[in-house]
Amino acid sequence: MDAVLSTNLTWIVAVLAHLTVCIAALIVIPKRRKPTAAMAWLLLIVLLPLIGVVCYLVIGSVKLPRRRRAEQRRITASIAAGAEGLDLATPRDSRPEWFTRLTRQNQLLGGIPVVGGNTGLLLADYRQSIDAMAAAVDTAERFVHVEFFIVSFDDTTRGFFAALEAAVTRGVTVRLLADHVSSTRIVHHRETFAELDRIGVEWSYMLPVMPLKGKYQRPDLRNHRKLVVIDGRVGFMGSQNLIDRSYNSPKNLKRGLQWQELVTRLEGPVVTTLDAVFVADWLTETGQRLDTSSPPAVLPMRAAVVDESVEAIDCQVVPSGPSYETENNLRLFLSLLYGATERAIITSPYFVPDEAMMYAITSACQRGLDVQLFVSEIGDQGPVFHAQRSYYGELLEAGVRIFRYPAPYILHAKHLSIDDDIAVIGSSNMDIRSFSLDFEVSLLVRGRVFVQRMREVEEHYRSVSRELTREEWAREPLSSTFLDGVARLTSALQ
Repeated sequence: MDAVLSTNLTWIVAVLAHLTVCIAALIVIPKRRKPTAAMAWLLLIVLLPLIGVVCYLVIGSVKLPRRRRAEQRRITASIAAGAEGLDLATPRDSRPEWFTRLTRQNQLLGGIPVVGGNTGLLLADYRQSIDAMAAAVDTAERFVHVEFFIVSFDDTTRGFFAALEAAVTRGVTVRLLADHVSSTRIVHHRETFAELDRIGVEWSYMLPVMPLKGKYQRPDLRNHRKLVVIDGRVGFMGSQNLIDRSYNSPKNLKRGLQWQELVTRLEGPVVTTLDAVFVADWLTETGQRLDTSSPPAVLPMRAAVVDESVEAIDCQVVPSGPSYETENNLRLFLSLLYGATERAIITSPYFVPDEAMMYAITSACQRGLDVQLFVSEIGDQGPVFHAQRSYYGELLEAGVRIFRYPAPYILHAKHLSIDDDIAVIGSSNMDIRSFSLDFEVSLLVRGRVFVQRMREVEEHYRSVSRELTREEWAREPLSSTFLDGVARLTSALQ
């Protein structure tokens, strides 16, 4: 065959193959996917077809396998059935109508109702929160449930592990869940799980990536939840992992990085609903159905009696993740931002909002609200940090005040306060990953004293942070702006 003809045929076949791939991508990718994410995938496949197709086959699905999604539907239905007819929150006439509608939405999506008669304490000191969890474990009589994105046995967590061991020795059942990929990446992971075995803790990985054992899903789907429940009486949740403040990472130690967190200690009927999240994850990962209370092991039958001198708060646990049909946490945040009438203060270490979130935030500014954002001055994850920076210009232009928490600290706390009496605290960042790819747990709280304490935490952030101005941002070098833009495009690949 003539060399020229052979070359032409090769080009024709290549062009036809590329065209076929592009047409197929146009049919498959936009289905049930946000336009920004679909455009990012299509751009990658058009420009780099081979790499784009391989990437899409590996990480193109944002949902878990059908079996796990079906299991989540059964669990949510079970929780909803247990909550039917119960109204454990404060009287409706004392709540704004939009808040009541929001809690109804949350219950429809996650099954868990709002409950009153709770108390909540904020813990902003890293070591204090771990010590508080250990002290609560020391009071356990029946069970301890521990669930963290990252678990490590190190000098900082040694006391907590000792409390677990003492609990097991007393005959208390201790169960622990840890995200597989994230916990096995840490420095001391072999020692950590060997220690759990030695203590006698029942433990399991979450979302294991073990294809040879038939356990596989999109490998970057993660369980990002952080919670501890003791006997259904005391609970902890927030942003903090069970690990040293430096994460024991050589690169973090070299840079002197320290994580700044916020955790809440809870008492009251909300603890039982928080335990429902653990019970559901345990069932999903182990196949074992727990019976820690009666029935259906997820809901209190009446509100707890609390000290009248302590503010009783309404709380609602809102689980979210890729096993749900919709983005429960995103809908929660959007509803709060649109319901706000005075101010909205956001704290998120990884702030990469989608289009809906940007509209909600900028619309709040246009309504005349005081909108503030607390982020870190430096980042521990380059692509995310640059994607986050790409939104600063639009936010500043809309009127958002941006405060950057100083190095060498990474402000890892995740919370949102609305007006004077509503807040959210939990594991969820305000980024595309937390909305779509990670299992998260958020706590919606209504209580003036609780929010006042959160305002004190925010005031501390403000006192040590430096506010970013429009004039300063306008002087950003072109090279940084370029990196920010590229990172923003790739962040939409979900």
